[in-house]
Amino acid sequence: QLHGRYYEQANRGRLFTAHAIVTAPVIYTTAAGTGGPLLWNGSTTHKLAILAVGWGISTVSTVAALLGLTGGTGQTSAPTSTTAVDSVKNCYLGGAAPAASAYRVGTVAAAGNFFHPIGDLQTGALTTTPGSMNWIDIGGMFVVPENGWISFAGSATASTTVGNFGVLWEEIPN
Repeated sequence: QLHGRYYEQANRGRLFTAHAIVTAPVIYTTAAGTGGPLLWNGSTTHKLAILAVGWGISTVSTVAALLGLTGGTGQTSAPTSTTAVDSVKNCYLGGAAPAASAYRVGTVAAAGNFFHPIGDLQTGALTTTPGSMNWIDIGGMFVVPENGWISFAGSATASTTVGNFGVLWEEIPN
């Protein structure tokens, strides 16, 4: 390997990152308030390949829950009740904005139709020391087509959890 793993995509300006600070990640079977971050592909020119996700929890969950990814298709217009994502950037510093839209949270037309577990949420008393930073290589196994969306979600609504969540994706021309 001549360069770093993501160098080619980053150098071409096709690699993006979004970060969201979320309180109480919702269960994947609800459409309201999903996200952390919530990526919506309203583009007719690109699809999204999810490469990696990361998170760090600052306040533990008092609800037993796993953290995972969910998503769906058929989202023909932007999600509603959205809040601004904390950051979204091209990994080529100074590069163009993504074709996809990133939100901290929002309400999608229909709840996610899958749940892919990626980690736990460290249950305990609120004074429990949270877990460490987590980084999971997704490797492009989820592709978000036009009018599709993907986001973090819980296996249950983690009502007391506060965390920083990030997603890394590549935008691939159709």
